[in-house]
Amino acid sequence: MLNRYARAFFTKVFTPLARLLLSLGISPDVVTLVGTLGVCVGALAFYPRHSFFWGTIVITAFVFSDTLDGIMARLSGRSGNWGAYLDSTLDRVGDAAIFGGLVLWYAGDGRDTLMAALALACLILGSVVSYAKARAEGLGMTANVGIAERADRLVVVLIATGLTGLFDLPWAFLGVVLALLALASLVTVVQRMLEVRRQALGAA
Repeated sequence: MLNRYARAFFTKVFTPLARLLLSLGISPDVVTLVGTLGVCVGALAFYPRHSFFWGTIVITAFVFSDTLDGIMARLSGRSGNWGAYLDSTLDRVGDAAIFGGLVLWYAGDGRDTLMAALALACLILGSVVSYAKARAEGLGMTANVGIAERADRLVVVLIATGLTGLFDLPWAFLGVVLALLALASLVTVVQRMLEVRRQALGAA
């Protein structure tokens, strides 16, 4: 949903910054690397210490690099397989860091096995959602379906985690969000599997 309706808006917002960075000689790959590093630091340095609000602020400051580097690549004419591969691969690293930071807190000082399990389920299922699409494309098919794409999952977990840290909300609030995200991710995996099965059987 966010990919469909928000891409045009953020393209307009970040295009001036993208032009500025290109004029300074900064490449899209550098923006991708710095953005991923910032997300990982925000997640793994703050979340395991239960600093949910400030961790989310740091992550949010860097997470938009995923949009910015794409705009820079198009403006500079550098869009290609390498940039797409690097961006997609590092997206998985950033996502894993976010949910991994929550796992580290709840499996450590947070002492909540259920919450740790829910965060871990989101981490694993989110990776499978991405793999299901990438594998389909590698086989010459598409899997552009699902109720919970990456952007949707990312926005939801960051808002929920940030609010939990800001207002010291009870664990149940974030727990419900993580449970719904895990369920939505599972449904998305099934939807993509069925879509690929339909295409494979149709071709056969």
